[in-house]
Amino acid sequence: MHDETILAFDFGVKRIGVAIGERRLGAARALATIDTEANDARFAAIEKLLAEWQPTRLVVGRPLNEDGSAHDMTARAKRFANQLRGRFALPVDEVDERFSSTAAEATLREEGHGWRASKQRVDAEAARIILESYFHEPTPA
Repeated sequence: MHDETILAFDFGVKRIGVAIGERRLGAARALATIDTEANDARFAAIEKLLAEWQPTRLVVGRPLNEDGSAHDMTARAKRFANQLRGRFALPVDEVDERFSSTAAEATLREEGHGWRASKQRVDAEAARIILESYFHEPTPA
């Protein structure tokens, strides 16, 4: 397995969680939450993270209903992934993110974070879970 730094995003209308990870290690960590709805500010923050971390690939969580069907946020996340591709000329993969926010909230509760602290960290933690699930998917030949 080769070294590859990857940034992952948990896209939301109000916030975007960001995580960083290394494919070789198969591990990720929550990095930041972009807490703005303004597209220009969002992409400026993403550009700054890209300059700092120099990822070779991006991952965006694909929200789906429990049964695997698409819903309104699925199309929004897809559009966000396409915008990342177009703006930053990096490969962007999408990964099923069902239950990532629920798992993130549970992890933060187990770590003893209160509701207010968890609210600020849950999106970045969800991005970490998304990226780790991406690392555990079979890689295409």
